[in-house]
This record gives sequence, C-alpha cells and structure tokens, in this order.
Amino acid sequence: MIHYQRSSIDDLDKIFRINLINSASGYKSANLIGTRDDLGVANLAVFSSIIHMGSNPPLLGFILRPTKVARHTYSNIKDNSYYTINHIAYHFAKQAHHTSAKYESDVSEFEVTGLTEEHLHDFHAPFVKESPVKMGMRFVEEHKIESNGTILVIGEILDLYVKDELMEDDGFVNLSKGKVVSINGLDGYSLPNQPKRFGYQRPLDTPSESTREKQGSSLNLT
Repeated sequence: MIHYQRSSIDDLDKIFRINLINSASGYKSANLIGTRDDLGVANLAVFSSIIHMGSNPPLLGFILRPTKVARHTYSNIKDNSYYTINHIAYHFAKQAHHTSAKYESDVSEFEVTGLTEEHLHDFHAPFVKESPVKMGMRFVEEHKIESNGTILVIGEILDLYVKDELMEDDGFVNLSKGKVVSINGLDGYSLPNQPKRFGYQRPLDTPSESTREKQGSSLNLT
C-alpha cells in the first residue's frame, strides 16, 4: 500500500496532488447548480460538494471555492437568493462536466452545452430539463471556512421534482433507476448499481459472552 505522509503531500506535483486528494475522499454527488443574473443570463455549473444538512427544515449545503476570482454561481445567489440543484444523469454527464470551463458572465452554459433551460412554476432560477431530480433552492446562510477560504453555502428546498419511476413507496428516491452518476475526484464519473437498503437499525440486546459469537454470525454483517 502506498503511504503519503502529511509532510510530503505539499511537495507533490500540483495536478497529481489535486487528483489524489479529490479522489481519495470517495464518491461524491454530481449536480448542476443553475442561477440567473440581474440581466437575465442563465448560468450553469457542475458541483460535487452538495451535502444533506437536515430534513426539517429541508436544507442542503455546498462548498464554494475561494472568491479571489469571479464565481458567477455565488454572485448570482447573493444577488437573487434563488438557485436550482439538478442531478446529473449518465446520458448528459459529458455536457454537464463542460460547465466547469470558465466562460464570461454573459455566456450561458445552457447554450454552450446544449442542455435545456427549463422554467417551472415561475421559479426565478432555471432548472435542467434533462435532470431526473431537481430542486428549487432559496439561500439561507453562509459560513466561511477560515482554514482555506472556502465558503459553505446553505439553502432551503422550496420545490422538489422527482421522475415518477424513481420514487419508492416509503419516500426513498432510487437514483439508480434514473442512471444518476456520482463523481470520483474532479473528472471521474461513475454509474452506481442498484442500492442495497438495510433499513433503520436499532441496538441489539447485549449478548452474553457465550452467545456473542453466535449472534455476530447470525447477523452476517460481512
């Protein structure tokens, strides 16, 4: 097994280090965030940092890189408060990834990539029509991460759209049915298989020493 010590990580080649640390953290969600500026120009950008913050109220967060350079997604959210989060499906992953290219603010990534700008129920920000799961968000708060200058942006889900065939009876959204991809590193897109579900877990009765081995075997936790 290759071992990288903290003292040597900073000395690695920049691109190698970026790929290493971004991919070592594991699979991440793959989403497009849609916004609109005050002139009406739609913006679309790929993000792999969407995180669940709570269900009541329904909050999601995402990490924004330092704003030393122009961040159109961030400025549009700060100006207008509204944005959308759209899951990326396998069939348009290449187009979605191209939104990471740095275009000027007067260029819409929808037009460049050929993805379809969709407007639902007069929501201010644009949705991605091709996406099987999409959410209309309202900005709630932000927190600067002092150690590296990134920003945690937190928003509330106002509208949630899910394709019918992805919904399970208990409310579970089966993303594999929509061929929703995940991101490994910066540019690796993977298609998950059918998920295994184990249900809500409760503590077991504390087994005695004589039954502990038998109990663990019957659970088949491997």
